[in-house]
Amino acid sequence: MQVLIVHCHPEPRSFNAALTQIAVDTLEELGHQVEVSDLYAEGFDPVEGPGHFDTRRDNERFAPLDEQRHAFESGSLPADVQREIARLERADLVILQFPLWWHAQPAMLKGWFDRVFVYGGIYSGRMRYDRGRLRGKRVLCSVTTGSPAPAFSRDGRGGDIAALMWPIHCSLYYVGLEVLPPQLNYGIQGGGLSYQSEAGFRDQLEADKARWASRLKSLDGDTPIAFAGWDDWDEDGVLKPEHPARWRP
Repeated sequence: MQVLIVHCHPEPRSFNAALTQIAVDTLEELGHQVEVSDLYAEGFDPVEGPGHFDTRRDNERFAPLDEQRHAFESGSLPADVQREIARLERADLVILQFPLWWHAQPAMLKGWFDRVFVYGGIYSGRMRYDRGRLRGKRVLCSVTTGSPAPAFSRDGRGGDIAALMWPIHCSLYYVGLEVLPPQLNYGIQGGGLSYQSEAGFRDQLEADKARWASRLKSLDGDTPIAFAGWDDWDEDGVLKPEHPARWRP
């Protein structure tokens, strides 16, 4: 299996970096090929804008979707975007490693979505969801949070983690990826905030690392998150009345 790890953390000695290294070591020991896209280390520019397009479709007005499609069709996408798309195309499994910042992925990773999921290339009006270009590939988000798990329960003060992850998961499914349940590491305390003793925290980190390595060894048995597809919607994009999900409380 070919694996792409998109690593998004600015500190190379962070816990996120440790989790990425565990993924590399574990997957390579299992015989898989692993490639790492380290967004901060490689200096990826997350901000989409006219400066990325040398050959413009319209030099008077910048319309991002039009320029992305034009660049894709003319073979003039920016080099860093071409590199990331090539990495995606080689991968059977994509792992996104990142911390939850302000209830979402870091801006660097959001910008990777903005620039790499190219309109007209990675998706279009017809080429999305279960007809997306990346269908048949799987993706897994490995996420760290500052607060402990109870804070991210349905009624927790941090917000329901399933609801917070939904926009990210939905974006990944939008381009055709099969989305596996996330790997969540809670209570990665810092910034002066602590929820347990330092010794207890260190024990937790080691347990989290072991849990991650174990998960990676059994990914073949994971069932993707269930999403509706084109055959499930009516012409307005609404679940058909006979769809079972319409009758969930």
